[in-house]
Amino acid sequence: MMKEPFDFTGKNVLVAGGTSGINRGIAEKFATAGACVAVVSRSQQKVDDAIASLKKRGTADAAGFAADVREPDAIKSGITKLHSQWGGFDVVVSGAAGNFPALAMGMSANGFRSVVDIDLMGTFNVMQAVYPYLKKPGASIINISAPQAVLAMAGQVHVCAAKAGVDMITRTLCLEWGGEGVRINSIIPGPIDGTEGMHRLAPTQDIRQAVQSSVPLKRLGSTDDIANACLFLASDLAGYISGAILPVDGGWSLGAAGIIGTGLAEKLKKG
Repeated sequence: MMKEPFDFTGKNVLVAGGTSGINRGIAEKFATAGACVAVVSRSQQKVDDAIASLKKRGTADAAGFAADVREPDAIKSGITKLHSQWGGFDVVVSGAAGNFPALAMGMSANGFRSVVDIDLMGTFNVMQAVYPYLKKPGASIINISAPQAVLAMAGQVHVCAAKAGVDMITRTLCLEWGGEGVRINSIIPGPIDGTEGMHRLAPTQDIRQAVQSSVPLKRLGSTDDIANACLFLASDLAGYISGAILPVDGGWSLGAAGIIGTGLAEKLKKG
């Protein structure tokens, strides 16, 4: 009997950063779809909380480990242990990210480097660590990017640089790993309600309302919107999709995203 396309029973899924926000929503969606789901976070308490939540959602098994994506040895060690427990990975979602609003001339070199280290180097570290344990052929990798990868945004020079690099990692590894049957894509979430990113980048009700009004679909996104896109990209229905940079934003990236940058820049200048 053929399985439903979004039935991930028997699949092993790893979500880096899967203890909060968009990434936790992704982990929980895969758990509901029957996969074994593992999460990674710097906080052991957050890992434990996420595992407890995943176990309530029908997951075949849940696990995780505490590590900083900026530390390649720690990531490699944790992934190696998961592999010894479960075997190869069918799906890997890399979504760990850092952000804070700051104009370029008000940002320290360490502040810029911190975001690049988490977003860009962290993605690279996860990719390198998990590669030996991917199921080949058949594995699907999804990197969580951001609108700043393709849209310049005031107060976000560090994220713009880092996330553009993440998307180029996606494209490059599509070329390098495709011959082994590994697919890799990026998702660019639009403004997602209830997330830390939305809170930081739309800190006032006026900016938030302007953003919502600027989305062609006239609503903010939800973590479910991103998680559903991940299930599709990881499924057999997307078996010929690789190297794609997929906006999941209600059409927002067609031009309205500058509203956040403009409003944020004015707020930063005023202090």
